[in-house]
Amino acid sequence: MATATVATAAPTAPSYDTPEGVDIRGRYDPEFAGILTRDALAFVAALQREFRGAVRHAMERRREAQRRYDAGELPRFDPATRFVRDGGWTCAPVPPAVADRTVEITGPAEPRKMVINALNSGAKVFMADFEDALSPTWENLMRGQVNLRDAVAGTITFDDAARGRTYRLNEQTAKLFVRPRGWHLPEAHVLIDGEPALGCLVDFGLYFFHNHAAFRAGQGGGFGPFFYLPKMEHSRYMTVTVTVSLYTYQSHKHRCSVSDTYALQRFCNREARIWNGVFERAEQAAGIEKGSIRATVLVETLPAAFQMDEILHELRDHSAGLNCGRWDYIFSYVKTFRAHADRLLPDRALVGMAQHFMRSYSHLLIQTCHRRGVHAMGGMAAQIPIKDDAAANEAALELVRKDKLREARAGHDGTWAAHPGLIPAIREVFEGHLGGRPNQINADAATATAGDRITEDDLVQPPVGARTVDGLRLNTRVGVQYLAAWLAGSGSVPLYNLMEDAATAEISRVQNWQWLRHGAALEYAGGVAVRATPELLARVLEEEMARVEAEVGADKFRNGRYAEAGEIFGKQCTAPELDDFLTLDAYNLIVEHHPGASSPCKL
Repeated sequence: MATATVATAAPTAPSYDTPEGVDIRGRYDPEFAGILTRDALAFVAALQREFRGAVRHAMERRREAQRRYDAGELPRFDPATRFVRDGGWTCAPVPPAVADRTVEITGPAEPRKMVINALNSGAKVFMADFEDALSPTWENLMRGQVNLRDAVAGTITFDDAARGRTYRLNEQTAKLFVRPRGWHLPEAHVLIDGEPALGCLVDFGLYFFHNHAAFRAGQGGGFGPFFYLPKMEHSRYMTVTVTVSLYTYQSHKHRCSVSDTYALQRFCNREARIWNGVFERAEQAAGIEKGSIRATVLVETLPAAFQMDEILHELRDHSAGLNCGRWDYIFSYVKTFRAHADRLLPDRALVGMAQHFMRSYSHLLIQTCHRRGVHAMGGMAAQIPIKDDAAANEAALELVRKDKLREARAGHDGTWAAHPGLIPAIREVFEGHLGGRPNQINADAATATAGDRITEDDLVQPPVGARTVDGLRLNTRVGVQYLAAWLAGSGSVPLYNLMEDAATAEISRVQNWQWLRHGAALEYAGGVAVRATPELLARVLEEEMARVEAEVGADKFRNGRYAEAGEIFGKQCTAPELDDFLTLDAYNLIVEHHPGASSPCKL
């Protein structure tokens, strides 16, 4: 793995004022110092120290589960939590400020102008992203925190000298949700007790510390802040065998008589439970009511689809529903079944919501959320306007309308868009279907999913469709270009009239890997079938790199990080073992340490 760059710091350079045990290795900037205050860092450090052990355990449980899937096991509903799925409980009532979430726009927390445009887009919600849509460079992360602080305060502006225009917030703006990074991602610029901090706790902690009071007093209407939580997976149990003697143990689920030997189940890891603990600790530290923080969980991993009730139950005081993170979900399907030769995906363009396993997951999410009284959010429309072809643009918009009408009729309460240009069309579809209602939470009987009973087999049914050399080429071209942009500091990249983020690049990578691993037969011109091999990928990569250079221009290609990206992408697609995440493997290539950026501290 590559090593981080170390820059030489000036002897008299100013530094961050850090509490004991905290060391900042990112570049010093006076604006960043307003975010990285001593008290804010102490809050982040307290979260890290309390929850890092549980997170490490959760990551090991993920690896353990993957080993079982590699051995042939399939994800299933956990029999130990049937009492949760069958129970009549509900989540806390929806905050009035976010009852209407018919259309949400997503985008990175940096650049600043994009944040302003998203808040002014006409969407009901803007999800500011520190995860898949953001390359986690130090500059991006810290400027993102500055942007969100100013957005919550209502003071954010941007002077565009090239256009002679100043951007500022409209009177009416979207409600702000923030997505921190997943549990698996470190923050190498912030060391706590000598080790990298958890990226998600840095993102959450800094934003919450600086903004909870202003958010609750303003757009939250007494609630908040609001969050999206990514990449959640497992709820695992540990079986403990005990011999009970001289007394009787009884609960709502088990009864043990004298001298009985009984297998009692206890929770040993719940990823949602960790987040709930973080929220409760933050509320206690801020002196605000329990349940103020609300979060929507992205169901974007295959294991999580079998634990929707369990996730909501853990977060029931803090839940703002679930979202169909469908691109990451496809990525997770491949990763989960990486060793299963009978579950190869067709070309990624064919893996849409019409596939049975995708439709089933969407319908189960709607049923689960509405039964528990929270929002069931639909998936991303990744199209972007085609400015030089009106007919092609209208055709793309029509595909968006059809997809969103399907979601609304199925029972989704709202949906995602990647570009402001899609907002009017999506609002028209959802508002027309809802007929003045803010959501469909209490109208499930009228939706298309009401009579469905989703089974375990429905959720894992293999997708159908062709696998082609053209699909291998597109995967390679998209993966390389996205990774080159990510290495250069951009995590949200327009490619071929779609807004690509890490999720779609991940699909490209893992699908190539899976096809090569199992020697998939790929259709070629004239109906000829060729086998996916490392040699075929090497030839495709060479040819697609030449095509990318022709498309972007020789100067941009030479001055960008395309060659580096091509090398990384090729290695990951041919690795003996599938890397968990594309960006995790490349992360050290964007880390730049500045020794002396923080004041000396004792460890």
